Amino acid sequence: MAKVVISHKLHDDGMAVLERAGANVVITNSGKPKDMLPELLDADGLIIRIGSIDRETMLKCKNLKVIGRPGVGVDDVDVEAATELGIPVVIAPGANTRSVAEHAMAMMFACAKDMVRCDKEMRKGNFAIRSEYKAYELNGKVLGLIGCGHIGNILAEMATGIGMKVLVYDPFVKAEVVEAKGYGYRAEMEDILKEADVVSIHTPLTPKTKNMIGEKELKLMKSTGILINCARGGIINEEALCKALSENWIHSAATDVVVHEPISVDDPLFMHENIIVTPHMAGQTKEAASGVATMAAEGVMAVINGQKWDKVCNPKAYEHPRWNNK
Repeated sequence: MAKVVISHKLHDDGMAVLERAGANVVITNSGKPKDMLPELLDADGLIIRIGSIDRETMLKCKNLKVIGRPGVGVDDVDVEAATELGIPVVIAPGANTRSVAEHAMAMMFACAKDMVRCDKEMRKGNFAIRSEYKAYELNGKVLGLIGCGHIGNILAEMATGIGMKVLVYDPFVKAEVVEAKGYGYRAEMEDILKEADVVSIHTPLTPKTKNMIGEKELKLMKSTGILINCARGGIINEEALCKALSENWIHSAATDVVVHEPISVDDPLFMHENIIVTPHMAGQTKEAASGVATMAAEGVMAVINGQKWDKVCNPKAYEHPRWNNK
């Protein structure tokens, strides 16, 4: 019987996949390597919902055959080490793209219409908040995408549907591809920050994108600008963002991700009323949670059973000697 360790319980549909496969499932309720290690020592597979795994831990787990992520972010997995050890890292591409794009769109509307702040004030009896005129229309405004993969493309389609113009910065996408869709292409991120009314981030967290949006970049934005992050915490420098919010360099911001998760209730971000913070839930709709959990569980069991599952972020892992004759 294959043993699969899970940091936190998956959506019921994903758990059902493991149950049907006859796996011995152990839920650690912690994604910290030191907490998971005792169970990982003889495990065949690991699925990380929240948490991480490093090289040191992998080296101790001689039986570990596969690592699964119910999503596409792998910044908390030492992918290089996994590849060297012949351990495929299973991901769930496309399963939550619609949900994340819709969340970014909802955040855009909530900021532009000043909804959260006005709701709080209404509950205090402040009906006069309606006359501050901080809300504005999105029709005719410019959405600037930093990163335009599957999520960015869906958001762009929705934005054009309400009359917004779209600009794209993505060094991995050709200008002609972007322009063929009717969007504007910008070769420099700074141009997006200067021109866009709403800037939405859709890039992975890498050494190059860490703190990519700092004080210098925030000062380039319009004073009426909105900044949205449904990608990864750490891409925006949170200290700089707090300064931008307190000194009104921008209109508002909304983020589904922060550097330290779960975020502390006394985090400086919560001191500002012109930011909306949600608990990394953009991809946690019923549909998306089911999709990513099912895809991750199916992939993990397939790899344990010797199949070269195609939805992995490190296909080179299959070049390891342990995959010979499979």
